[in-house]
Amino acid sequence: MIDILFDVIGMSGTSLVVGAFFMLQLGKAAPESLTYNLMNLSGAILLLISLCYNFNLASFVIELFWIAASVIGLVKYVKAKQSAVAT
Repeated sequence: MIDILFDVIGMSGTSLVVGAFFMLQLGKAAPESLTYNLMNLSGAILLLISLCYNFNLASFVIELFWIAASVIGLVKYVKAKQSAVAT
């Protein structure tokens, strides 16, 4: 049963990351958008959780980088919104 739970968590993360990429390619999301970056961050976190059960070093490392890139995107988004409000 625990196997299924971690598989569902991992597949949810995969759906979010791949969904964000498809939205970007279809012009439904911009790379600097809140939606795109939150989908990537959430997906990477869920994949990281699933990797804690079925560990794979290469996948674990790439998800850490994916989280870092998403956080950078979110910080840039917040800064852009703050500067827009300030002007």
